[in-house]
Amino acid sequence: MPSKNIVIGTIGADAHMIGAWVLQKALTTAGFNVTFLGAVVPQEEFISAAIETDADAILVSSMYGMGILDCEGLRDKCIESGLEDILLYAGGTVAAPLELEKNWPQIEERFSKMGFNRVYPNTVTVEEVIAALKSDLGLKD
Repeated sequence: MPSKNIVIGTIGADAHMIGAWVLQKALTTAGFNVTFLGAVVPQEEFISAAIETDADAILVSSMYGMGILDCEGLRDKCIESGLEDILLYAGGTVAAPLELEKNWPQIEERFSKMGFNRVYPNTVTVEEVIAALKSDLGLKD
């Protein structure tokens, strides 16, 4: 499998990084080149790392329920920085827990309108994310 470059981290003021760390390990094992930014990462840092590493995708983690707010404007900033074709994924507790349970279709729609290619609840498996990335990047198993 040709190597693809992925930037991953926990966005905004969120200090939770176990999920992002687990995903980083799984992606590395699956053959991706992963730049792990850690926790409390501003949007601009994701973009800078993506430019520096010629990234194919940015994966944003958020577990504290404010992911929608932290992710707003990220696609626009990517476009302004010349990353118009980069894949954007978000996952975790990207909205208040009750919202996730009751309004998942609306949450998916909102992320789609913000320019994200995919968004996942905190129940997603690493296998699902890896399969989606491979598919979206045109990679074969």
